[in-house]
Amino acid sequence: MDYGLIDFLKLVGSLALFLYGMKIMSEGLQKLAGNKLRNILSAMTKNRIMGVLTGVLITALVQSSSATTVMVVSFVNAGLLSLIQSIGVIMGANIGTTVTAWVISFFGFGKFSISALSIPLMGIALPLIFSSKSRNKSLGEFIFGFAFLFMGLDFLKEAMPDLQNNPEILSFVQNFTGMGFLSTLLFLMVGTMLTILVQSSSATVALTLIMAVKGWIDFPSAAAMIMGENIGTTITANLAAIPANLSAKRTAFAHFMFNVLGVIWMLFVFQHFVQLVDNIVPSFASAHPSAITPFVASLSPDEYAQISTLSRSELTPDLAILQDRYHTYQSATSYGLSLFHTLFNICNVTLMIWFVNLYEKICLTLIRPKKGEEEDEEFILQYISTGMASTDELSILQAEKEVEVYTARVKKMFGFVKKMTNLKNNDKKFLKLYNRTEKYEDISDRMEIEIGSYLSKVAEGKLSNQSKERVRSILRAVTEIESIADAACNIARHLKRKMEAGVEFEENILENINSMYEQLDKAHDNMQTLLKNQKITETDLVNSKHIESSINEKRNLLKRENVENLNLMRYSYQNGVFYMDIISECERMGDYIMNVIESLERIQN
Repeated sequence: MDYGLIDFLKLVGSLALFLYGMKIMSEGLQKLAGNKLRNILSAMTKNRIMGVLTGVLITALVQSSSATTVMVVSFVNAGLLSLIQSIGVIMGANIGTTVTAWVISFFGFGKFSISALSIPLMGIALPLIFSSKSRNKSLGEFIFGFAFLFMGLDFLKEAMPDLQNNPEILSFVQNFTGMGFLSTLLFLMVGTMLTILVQSSSATVALTLIMAVKGWIDFPSAAAMIMGENIGTTITANLAAIPANLSAKRTAFAHFMFNVLGVIWMLFVFQHFVQLVDNIVPSFASAHPSAITPFVASLSPDEYAQISTLSRSELTPDLAILQDRYHTYQSATSYGLSLFHTLFNICNVTLMIWFVNLYEKICLTLIRPKKGEEEDEEFILQYISTGMASTDELSILQAEKEVEVYTARVKKMFGFVKKMTNLKNNDKKFLKLYNRTEKYEDISDRMEIEIGSYLSKVAEGKLSNQSKERVRSILRAVTEIESIADAACNIARHLKRKMEAGVEFEENILENINSMYEQLDKAHDNMQTLLKNQKITETDLVNSKHIESSINEKRNLLKRENVENLNLMRYSYQNGVFYMDIISECERMGDYIMNVIESLERIQN
C-alpha cells in the first residue's frame, strides 16, 4: 500500500488547517457582532420559539454551534439566562450549525471550488489585519479564516487515500457498510468519537462529506456519521460546564440529552428517512446521493485516477462523460447529506420543543447539588422583565421590589467574603468562595444595567414630579448598591492577594476585621429593613448615621493601632498593608450603605 507516514501527516495537517480556519472565521465574526449577539441572547424571553430562532440566528452567523452552546452555558452561569430559556437556544443552535454543511457543499464540492480564490482572499484580508480599527481587523480575520477553511478542505480531499489504487482500504470500509442496522450503529459511533476527538462538528461533517463523495462509504453510513456528530458535539458544552455552577451543568446536560434522544427516535425511522432524502435530492441535483458508491466501484483504478485528477480538456470524450457523471454524483451526495443534516435537526426540534418543561424537570432531578452544597440561585430579575408594565406607577413599584432582591444578593455576596477571611490559605473552599464572589460581582453589574435601563424607559412615560423624583432616587440607590458589591469584591481580591503572597493573618488582626464585619452586618440589616418598609423616620435616619459613624470610628481606631503594632513588630508590614486595605474597603462600604439610605430619604421629601 503506497500510503505512508508523510501522507498521514498531510491528512492531519489539512484537518488542522480546516479547524484553524473555522476557529479564526468564527472568532472574527464574533468580534464583529459579538456585543449584538450577546444582547440578543441576554434579551431572550421565556418564549421557547424565540429561543429556538435566536439559537438558529446566532449559530448561523458565527458558524459554530460549540461557540453558541459555550456562550449559553456561560450566560446561565452568570445568571443572564434561565435553564428553560437556554434549552430553546441550544435547540436552535442544532439547526443553525447545519448551515456549515450547506456552505461546504456549495463552495467545496461544486464545479467551482472557492479554494481557488483562497490566496487572492488572503491578499484582500492582509491590509485589514494590520488596520488600526478593530472592526477592520476583525473583518480581516474573518476573511483569512474563510480562506483557510476552504484551503484546508481542498487539501483534505487531496490527502485522503486513493481507494481505487488501494483496494484493501475500500474492502475494509465495505466490510462495515453492508450490515444493515449494525452498520448504522457502527458509523454512528464513528461520527461521535471523531467529533469528540477533533472537538468540531463542522470538521466531522467535512470529513464525512469527503469520505462519501470519494466512495469510501455509502450514503446511509455517511448519514449515520452525521447523526453521531450531533452527539459528539455536546462534549464541548459539557467541558465548559465543569467549573461552572449547577445551572450551567444542567444546561450542558440538557444539550446532551436533547441530542441523544433525537438520535434514538431517528434510529427507528432511519432507513425511511434516508430514502426520503435520496428521493428529494434528484429534483435539484440531477442524481441520487446513493449512486456515488456503486459508480466509483464500477470504475477501474486508471479511470478513477484520470477523472478525479485531470482537467476535462485532457480527457477522451468517453472519460469526459464519466467525469461529468462523477461530479454530478459528488454534488448529489454532498447536497443529500446536507439536506439530511438539516431535516433531521428541524424534525428533532419540532418534536422536542413541546417537551422543554419536561427536559427542565429531568435536569433538575438528575443534576443535584453535592451533599453540603447550596442549591444555585436563578439569577434573573424577579419583578421586572424586558416588557413594560401596564402603568408607569406600577413599574416603579416593581423596580423598588427588584432593588430589595438586589440588596439581598449583595448581602449574600458579603457573606462569602466573611467566610473567606476566616479560612486558611490552603483551604480548598477559599477559591470556590472567591469564584462565587466574582460571579456575584458580574451579576451585580448586570442587574444595575438592567434595572437602570428599565427605569430609564419608565422615565420616558408621563410621570408626576413626585414619581420622577422616585425614579431618580431609585437609580441612585441602584448605583450605590452596585458600589457595595464592588467593595465586597475588592475585599475578596485583597484576601486572594494575601493568599498568593503566602501570609496568614494573626489572631488579633482577624478579630479586628471580624468586629468591623459585625458593624457592616448591622448597616446591611438596617438598610434592608428600611428598603422593605419604604419609610424612614427621623429616628431611623439618626440610627443609620450612628451606625455609619461607628464604622468610621472603628476604622480610625484600627488605623492608629496598626501603626503602633507595626512599630512594636507584632506582625509584618506586608500583613499590615493587606489588613488596612480591607479595613479601608469596609469603611467605604459603610459610606455606600448610608448613601442608599439617604436616597430613600429623598423619596419621602
